Amino acid sequence: MTMQLTPPAIAVAPPRRLSAGDIAARTTPRNSLAETLSQTMAMAWRATKKMRRNPEQFFDVTIQPLLFTAMFAYLLGGGMSGSVEAYLPLVIPGILAQTALTACMATGVQLREDMEKGVFDRFKSLPMARIAPLAGPMIADLLRYAIASALTFAAGFAMGYRPEGGVLGVLAAIVLTVIAGWSLAWAFTWVGTLARSAQSVQGISMMIMFPLTFMSNALVPVDTLPGWLAAFVKVNPVSYIVTATRDLANLGQITAHVGWALLACAAVILIFAPLSVLGYRRHL
Repeated sequence: MTMQLTPPAIAVAPPRRLSAGDIAARTTPRNSLAETLSQTMAMAWRATKKMRRNPEQFFDVTIQPLLFTAMFAYLLGGGMSGSVEAYLPLVIPGILAQTALTACMATGVQLREDMEKGVFDRFKSLPMARIAPLAGPMIADLLRYAIASALTFAAGFAMGYRPEGGVLGVLAAIVLTVIAGWSLAWAFTWVGTLARSAQSVQGISMMIMFPLTFMSNALVPVDTLPGWLAAFVKVNPVSYIVTATRDLANLGQITAHVGWALLACAAVILIFAPLSVLGYRRHL
């Protein structure tokens, strides 16, 4: 009598369905530095065209500098420095940094809106560097920071502000402000990759930015504040940027505060740029 042995059945798991991001990651080579730069500039051009077709994106960098400059100068000038003219060298560089840093909050909000509309689903399937969709719009936002800085100084000039640093000092202050705004925008880009909606990105960003900008030396001297608040203001990174901007515009000198401000900007980029890319990869 012959016995036939039947092999036990082996359960085979169904194949996992690959997403567009998986396919792109497995079938495309790693982008070179030149390709990454080219793709980033292409995304920057896309963001620039988007801003041109949506002029309301410039409202915060065109109206806010004029409003803040006139409002704070006339409200606080007499009480803080005795006159508006005497207060302008203190407040104009402060509003310059404050406006640019506040404007960079829009970066995370716009990123989240693109992700909600499905635009990034198309980017995932393309053989592009993962940092390009993030860095491209941020490069386009440099135009917004420059506009805000120029209008702040223009409003100050109209009110009687005459910076002793001259043209070079003013230009150096604008460049430093643009660098600071661009570096801090990486932090809000990271928030945009984590939050679930554009509204939540805006709420979180305001909770972060408003204490940093208003609890700084942008509007008042540190020695007029109570001890516990002065201690926070002295270590606030925004205070370093404001002080460096004042040194450049009012004195025309590259002081140690400028070096510390640039070092702080570099640290923010090194921390939040990789976190932003990792947060973006979570959605692939």
